[in-house]
Amino acid sequence: MAQPCRLGLLLALLLPVVGASMPGTVVRLNEAALSYVSEIGKAPLQRALQVTVPDFLDWSGERLQPTRIQILNVHVPHIHLKFIAGFGVRLSAAANFTFKVFRGPEHLELLLPVVLQADVHVAQGSIGTPVVSISTCFSLFDNAIVLDGSNSMAPALLVPLQQHINAVLRDKLCLSIASLVQDLNVHMGTVIGLTPVGPESQIRYSVVNVPNITNDYISLDLNAVLFLLGKPIVLPLDVTPFVLPEHVGTIGAMATVGLSQDLFDSALLLLQKAGALNLDITGQLKSDDNPLNTSMLGQLIPEVARQFPEPMPVVLKARLGATPVAMLRTNNATLRLQPFVEVLVPASNSAFQSLFSLDVVVTLSLQLSVSKVKLQATTSVLGDVQLTVASSNVGFIDTDQVHALVGTVFEKPLLDHLNALLGIGIGLPSVVNLQYVTPEVSVYEGYVVISGGLLYQR
Repeated sequence: MAQPCRLGLLLALLLPVVGASMPGTVVRLNEAALSYVSEIGKAPLQRALQVTVPDFLDWSGERLQPTRIQILNVHVPHIHLKFIAGFGVRLSAAANFTFKVFRGPEHLELLLPVVLQADVHVAQGSIGTPVVSISTCFSLFDNAIVLDGSNSMAPALLVPLQQHINAVLRDKLCLSIASLVQDLNVHMGTVIGLTPVGPESQIRYSVVNVPNITNDYISLDLNAVLFLLGKPIVLPLDVTPFVLPEHVGTIGAMATVGLSQDLFDSALLLLQKAGALNLDITGQLKSDDNPLNTSMLGQLIPEVARQFPEPMPVVLKARLGATPVAMLRTNNATLRLQPFVEVLVPASNSAFQSLFSLDVVVTLSLQLSVSKVKLQATTSVLGDVQLTVASSNVGFIDTDQVHALVGTVFEKPLLDHLNALLGIGIGLPSVVNLQYVTPEVSVYEGYVVISGGLLYQR
């Protein structure tokens, strides 16, 4: 069963294993993916076609004489795959079977060329996975060739022997192909499995409609749902369906994946609800390069110097109340955060005393990339960090003066925190043992496109 499962996974490359609705994701597999599967699928198909052939019963003599037949080798020099618009995929393969025929003390070797063809129908399953099935399958047999060095066989015996072999293979070869396809449906179940995003969050993809199959590609719309503590992240109801434009992505790419604005909105809402974007920054009194203490603040705010004549560490607590906003524009992705930052000092009773609080607005550039099966990002600050005093327990605060101190202290820890968080990545549509290679990420108005190759690893 192991070898059919492997080929089944290879055939999974032909299928849209994820797609788009709300939030929207579209996976489009192009002709280049078929070429890749055609090449790497030869060896597994050869092993799958190693079927058993029962003895041939020769009635031509005075008594019944069984002739044992063994397949020595199956060589598949050529596989061709093509899309069938509105249906699925057509598999055509040339296979050369080498048989060893044992007749008494002698034996001979035969070479039998066979052409296989099967049409695979792709549909939407009831549980949100693609479902594949064999629609038609047949084998065409050429004349068997007696290989050099083998003992000769009378034509009167060779003809019925090949008829016996053909009759056996005609059924068994299609059954082997059908078995591979059925095994594939088991693996398609992994599409709807939960993929971890963080310690308490996951993402799950599922097919939401029938596949769109043309002569050039096969495409599925998937629903991408993010979960936090087992509960789905739900966007407002005015979310619009996502349609991936026809001509986007790199020419010649095996796969083109479209990720809508809604998916980014869901991911950011998840991070906010999980508290992952919150940040605490603590000053160190003995650090020469960290000015985050009451002495430094006291030089800018007299009331701080009066209340704290001795240096005290200062803590910045950044909490994200407003949902982060990702903005996708052509060739440009940005992230806008509006944290509420409270500036505190430790009190004698292990609590904290609030000095003042700030409304902060920071706009970051998002650089998107793909590693194996995850979309990752790094950030950098665009422009100045905007600060507005929200409240103060230390009198008047000159925002311009505080900006230089707090902005400098706040910016680097924020970037370190976000880059570590976004570097974890979010799972892209995939199946077991399959990853993206040489991916290119392009940003368009309201969506992101990933295009590149695919790599199957056993």
